[in-house]
Order: sequence, then structure tokens, then C-alpha cells
Amino acid sequence: MARKSHVQTTINGETVEFLCESRQSLLEVLRDELYLTGAKEGCNNGNCGACSVILDGRLVNSCLVLGVETEGRSVETIEGLAEPDKLHPIQDAFLENAALQCGICTPGFIMSAKALLDSNPNPTEHEIRYWLAGNLCRCTGYDKIVKAVMDAAQETSA
Repeated sequence: MARKSHVQTTINGETVEFLCESRQSLLEVLRDELYLTGAKEGCNNGNCGACSVILDGRLVNSCLVLGVETEGRSVETIEGLAEPDKLHPIQDAFLENAALQCGICTPGFIMSAKALLDSNPNPTEHEIRYWLAGNLCRCTGYDKIVKAVMDAAQETSA
């Protein structure tokens, strides 16, 4: 039986402790140990962006980060974005622009958009497309997603 490590981290602003094997990815820990299932497993090799989260203010693919690497760090997931009675402006923009269909890629796109708007509150369309290039969608195409991020940027910078 593999030895488990004790990890204490902050997830969505709350201190969290968990046990994980040294080989377990952050994605596996989020989904299987902490039951935060918003981040999706698409490719499990860092190519699709469906598992995107923000680690210490930086966008990462949670399938490529080990759970033990989050010790003492801060993780933001899609579950921490909305308030109990109000969606985040990015989430609202995705709904208003019909920028989602099956939902597999949506959390990753939203977290990527949040990371972009945190670092650049007024991006150009070109900057948005470049920033979101690490996220793949097989249903909607990208125009509605880009429009949603542009609308969210206007909303959050107003």
C-alpha cells in the first residue's frame, strides 16, 4: 500500500487538509478526495485545459500538478468563483452569450478567463484568443466564448 502524505493548503479561501499519495495529481485530489468535481478530466496530459485552476495566482492544469505540491499554497477552483446567491460576472457572461454546451470545457475556460482578467482587466480580442489557446472546446466553437470574456471584461472593469 502506498504511503500517503498529509497536505494542508487553502482552497477557495478555506484551509483544507487531506491525505494523498505522492503520485496523485491535484485534479485527482480535488475530484476524488475533496469532492470538488468542477475541474474536469479531459486529456490528463495538459493539452485540453478542462482541469484549469489557479494556483498562487497562476493558471495551471491541475492534471500536471501533484497534490503534495499544494502544501501551504492557495488554490482557486470553479466552485469558489460564485457567491452563494450570485454568479461571478464571467459565469453570467458565459450564460448570456450561450458560450457553453456540454459543459466539460466550461470550468476550465472560466478559470482561464478569470486568470486573464485578474492580470489584464481590459484585454483585446487577440489577447483573449491567445490566452485561451490552451483550452479546447469541441462543441461551441470559440467565438461565443471570446465574446463572453470580452463582455465579462467590460462588466468587471466598469
